[in-house]
Order: sequence, then C-alpha cells, then structure tokens
Amino acid sequence: MAHQPGTDDITRAVLAREEVVAFLNSAQGRTGAAAEARVHQYLEELRTRQRYPIYRALKHPLYPILRKIDRHHEGIAHARQVTRQHRVVYVSNHKSHLDYLLEPLVLEDTHIRPPVIAAGINLFGGPLGLIHRHVTGAIPIRRNMKDPAYLITLKAYVAEILGRHDLLFYIEGGRSYSGELKPPKTGLLHACLLAQRSDLVFVPCAIAYDLVLEDFILAPQRVKRQQRPFARELAEMVRYAVGYRSRAFVSFGAPIPASGFDPHARRDVLDLAHHIRDRIGRLMKVVPTMLMASAMRPSVTRSELEARIADLVARLAEAGANLDVTDPRQVVDEAARLFEARGIVVVDGGRFRVRERVVLRYYARALAHLLPGPASRAH
Repeated sequence: MAHQPGTDDITRAVLAREEVVAFLNSAQGRTGAAAEARVHQYLEELRTRQRYPIYRALKHPLYPILRKIDRHHEGIAHARQVTRQHRVVYVSNHKSHLDYLLEPLVLEDTHIRPPVIAAGINLFGGPLGLIHRHVTGAIPIRRNMKDPAYLITLKAYVAEILGRHDLLFYIEGGRSYSGELKPPKTGLLHACLLAQRSDLVFVPCAIAYDLVLEDFILAPQRVKRQQRPFARELAEMVRYAVGYRSRAFVSFGAPIPASGFDPHARRDVLDLAHHIRDRIGRLMKVVPTMLMASAMRPSVTRSELEARIADLVARLAEAGANLDVTDPRQVVDEAARLFEARGIVVVDGGRFRVRERVVLRYYARALAHLLPGPASRAH
C-alpha cells in the first residue's frame, strides 16, 4: 500500500481548512482558546489508520463468525470500475453489527481496495476498538452530537480522509431497530460533498440477510432508546449465534457523481440523501424470510400462505424490487425452515403458526419502503 501521510499532516490540513479557520476566528480571547482546544481534542479522538496487510489477515481469527454466513455480492463491477479513477464513498443501509465485517470483506474478496468505515463511537471500546482504530481504519462517530466544534472538526477530517482513502458509511446512522429502511441522515454526506473533489462518486450499497443475528435483540425495542455498552450487545449476539446460519447479500449500484450537488445548498444535500436511500431500497435483496413474514397471519395453511406470497411477489416486481426467489413454494420451504429453527414460526398440523410475532414483524417491515401502507405489515 502507498505511504500514508502521518497523523500530524492530517491535523495540519484540518486546521488549515477554510471552515475550521473561520470557526476559530469567530471566537475571541479565552473562548477562542477553548474552541481550539476542543478541535484538537476531537481530532485526537477521530484519528485512525488502516493497515491493509493486517486487515486482510483479520479474516482468519474472525473465521468462526464468518463461516456461519455465506457471502454473496451483486453489481461488484460498479465498484471495480469506479475505484480505478475515482475516490469512492460507499453508502449503505445498516442491519447488523456484522455489516462492518462483511461489506469491506466482500470488496477484499474481489480484490477491490477496502474503504475506511465511519462507525458509532460505542464500538471503540476494548480490543474491538483497537482493531477499528489501528487496523480497519474506522472513524468513531458521535451520533446526534450538537457541539459546533465537533461538527466542524468531523466534516473537515472526513474531507481530508477522502484525499487518502475511500469511505463507507451508513446513511441511516445506526442499525434499524424496527426492520424498516430508516430516513436518511445527511451529516456525513454533507461532509463528503464539502471535500469538493471532482473525482468523488457515491456508490449505493445494500446489505440483506436471511436472518439478522440481532433480530431478537432489536425487534422488541422497535426504536433505539439508549446507547448500551457494546460489550453487553456482544454478549447477547454470542447467545443468539448458537445454531445461527445465514446468507448475506451485498449489492452495489451504479455510481452517482458528487459534482452535480452543491454542498452549500441544503436542498441539494437532502435531494442527494433521498436519492441514495431510494436506490439502496431497490438494491436490497428481497429474501424469502421477508416475503413469508409479510404474508403470514397468526395461523395460516400452506396454500393460503403461498397465494399471499404470489400476490406479494407480483406487487414487488412491479415496484422494481431485487427479488431473490419468486416461486411461492420455494419461498415457503426456505423461509419456514429458517424461521422454525429460530423459533419464530412453528408448523402444527399442516398450519403455520406465529410464535414470535414481534420478531416476525421486524422481518416484514424490511419491505415497507417498497410496499407502503398496511399491506407491508405482518399480522
């Protein structure tokens, strides 16, 4: 890998950026000194480094987790083509903590340079935090932070990182606790546009799983109420990983040039965010578990379930969905096997009965952006 400029170089570049200079000059006396101290404090927190040879080796100690998931990719040619001449920002939906592992590894599997990842700061404690900081090159993000010094520093730092690396971030912010594709957040998107690179492109990226490892953790909450320690979340994930197996689909879309959007026009930033979010929604693989969850009733026969799935598939195809399986019989066979093993659905006397309604609704809501209204909800 090419030599990376030292962290001091990035610090000097950030402090020299016009928006940072203007922010520091707007404060006077002791207030100005305090503002500068905060900028330096945030820069120290944000500093990160990607060590590519060690990054590649991570696949081996993580094998016990990764072997449970069959990785599939679509549209990888989009990523391969744009990385030859462009700086790339991958913008993804966010389903699981496994996303951070799987999406970069799909790129690495296909010999495409891995991006730096923007991840929630709660993931930076303990050994995982050391890996993120010093190997994968992840940037710790304080979500919902309102301090102007932090926002100015973060955007300037992202702009400078884009001079050295590609970037991946999650447009929903955190994971979806409801299962739905959440409205887009614009902070990091705006930061990328402020870099004002003529070669910058955004590549929509969608990830989908047959089974989400944290389904029983996320679904009962529906909405994230507080930031829990990652160590606690990790312990819960280990618990639900017993017997877990799934496919993961990572789908890449056609690049969107940044040059057509003005970073200083709020409407342009919002339009870009919604455009990328819509593209992600149509790229996301619609797997059998989503279809069965959406078609289920508290108790239903196989013939009734297949008829409902057939109707659902037809409507999704019309909406431009990225369907995995369209044969209703195959959908029921595959999804029922997974849901029964997970304890979400039971087969009783030729009928399919819901055992974990809240978790089933979590999977059904994954189609809400394609089928708005009551028809997208499981009952």
